[in-house]
Amino acid sequence: MSVPAVFVLGHPEYYPRFGFRTASRFGCRCEWDVPDEVFMIRWLSDEQQRSGIVRYCTAFGEEC
Repeated sequence: MSVPAVFVLGHPEYYPRFGFRTASRFGCRCEWDVPDEVFMIRWLSDEQQRSGIVRYCTAFGEEC
């Protein structure tokens, strides 16, 4: 399966060491109201870079 990118909601000082950058730099936003610096992306392919709102599966939004 070809996956163009990976998104994370995580610590802004931890994930950049693995190549993650603030997603808003690329025109990508999270569907939830989260601080800009914690929503990050790591592009795995230069060919399919896109922008827009990232929507998660419903299971991620449910409370336990």
